Amino acid sequence: MTGAARRRAVTVTAAATAAVLYVSTTGCDSEPSSILSDHTEVGAKSDQPGTSYSPHDGEYNGFDITVVGTLMNMLGYDTPRFSGVLSKNRAKLLHDGDVQLVAATFSITPTRMAPKAEDGEDLDFVGPYASTQQGFLIRADDRSIHTLADLEGKVVCVWKGTTSANELGKPAHDKIVKRTEEDANYCVNALKDKEVDAVSTDQLILYGFMHANPSLKVVPGIKFGEPNDYGIAMAKGHREDCVRLRDKLTQYVRQATSWERDFQNSLPAVPKETRDEAKPTEDEIMALSCVDRPGESPAD
Repeated sequence: MTGAARRRAVTVTAAATAAVLYVSTTGCDSEPSSILSDHTEVGAKSDQPGTSYSPHDGEYNGFDITVVGTLMNMLGYDTPRFSGVLSKNRAKLLHDGDVQLVAATFSITPTRMAPKAEDGEDLDFVGPYASTQQGFLIRADDRSIHTLADLEGKVVCVWKGTTSANELGKPAHDKIVKRTEEDANYCVNALKDKEVDAVSTDQLILYGFMHANPSLKVVPGIKFGEPNDYGIAMAKGHREDCVRLRDKLTQYVRQATSWERDFQNSLPAVPKETRDEAKPTEDEIMALSCVDRPGESPAD
């Protein structure tokens, strides 16, 4: 079994895959016009080096940026325009129409992909294009933190709307002192200034911070929480567009070197084992893309 297959128990049979394809491509006559064009606006993070970062006004780079830009180019469109989003407002900006897509280390979850009528966030995702677990970033000269137990009584910074903010709020981690900020910059600066002992979020994001800040390091021995599957999000109602992007993502991942090359260029500090775990399989993409619930079939 591959590392990717071990990450989760989602299995898509050939029949289920065909069923998802059927569901995804039917009932589209009433869909609004396409949101994919040479002028598509994409929401992205501006403060996460390696994944989604804006070093200058209007300029964005990182793996999120590369993936969505590549898929749009594969469909024949110009590289999209990007604008900054926060974790807490990604869904709202999509539903308000301020952006048409979001590529901002946005984890695919059952709640986010469920329809509004089912108390979900009413989003469709194309992905995963990468997967990661949670981890911790500390100062490079800190020799006191090697395991989760070492963080008991320590102050750990997280930011609103993230998986780590939710995970560290669970009773299992009640001995860790959690500090919640608005975005990643607050947390990383607080760590550098010794106001907190660690920063917690997705490991891939942390390795991006580590590469950009040599005074910081990712704790190699700590991975916790369920894997986060990153997807490109859109408001529901654009299933044809979703399927078009999904098919290009599958093609992109299937190509011998494209995904690996782009990942390595964006996140060079990520160890090979973690990089291999991050790469999605085609079955995982089919199970989580353009559906209302994981592995959906007509029987659902």
